[in-house]
Amino acid sequence: MFYDVDLTSRLMLGTAQYPSPKVLLEAIEASGAEVITVSLRREGVAGGAFRDLLANSCCRLLPNTAGCHTVREAVTTARMAREVFGTSWIKLEVIGHADTLQPDPFGLVEAARELCAEGFDVFPYTTEDLIVGEKLLEAGCKVLMPWGAPIGSGQGLRNLAGLRTMRAHFSGVPLVVDAGIGAPSQAAQAMELGFDGVLLNTAVAKAVDPVGMARAFGRAIQAGREGFEAGLMPERDMASASTPVFGMAELA
Repeated sequence: MFYDVDLTSRLMLGTAQYPSPKVLLEAIEASGAEVITVSLRREGVAGGAFRDLLANSCCRLLPNTAGCHTVREAVTTARMAREVFGTSWIKLEVIGHADTLQPDPFGLVEAARELCAEGFDVFPYTTEDLIVGEKLLEAGCKVLMPWGAPIGSGQGLRNLAGLRTMRAHFSGVPLVVDAGIGAPSQAAQAMELGFDGVLLNTAVAKAVDPVGMARAFGRAIQAGREGFEAGLMPERDMASASTPVFGMAELA
């Protein structure tokens, strides 16, 4: 549940870089995603036609502030997105590093505080830093979106220990792994850690078969979540025989 909205699918899908609008819609349907992200800048380029296209998907829109490097840019973009798309949901990005696209934690918290005060439902793109997470919650966010790896890198979960610690620390907060997921197995791994969702774009949009890849991600996320809920076996340092010694035949 995100901001009191119940969803069936735990996959959030981006809408950029697809080879055609038709492939985009087919990929959304194949993935089973109920939330799709959209950039206001993309809307500005494509006009209302792109908005109408996304409306045909019947998904909830999550506009983002992609490409914003300052608090002013992010807040202004969020306000415009709310007017254009008619939703208080906003994926907040305040980029601090040009090469890694790592979030600026100081600007992110400041922008989140301002937007939450204006009634936005903020989904902040952050790192796995616990202190930043606490500050974002104090600012009014009810969801945290830590990165798995730099955006579009496909490196998967680079800091497993940090993400595991974050999940344990924020046990009652919805957490979505956002960015860096490149394979269905990586998405399943995030779900096995107990995360509530995964947001991805490039791994599907740039696949040889985007529709097939979208379907694979949808199934992987479902499998990972079911594995987590069923209770994964703990890792062991030594072997543990699956067949008991008791009852084995004794040969004279």
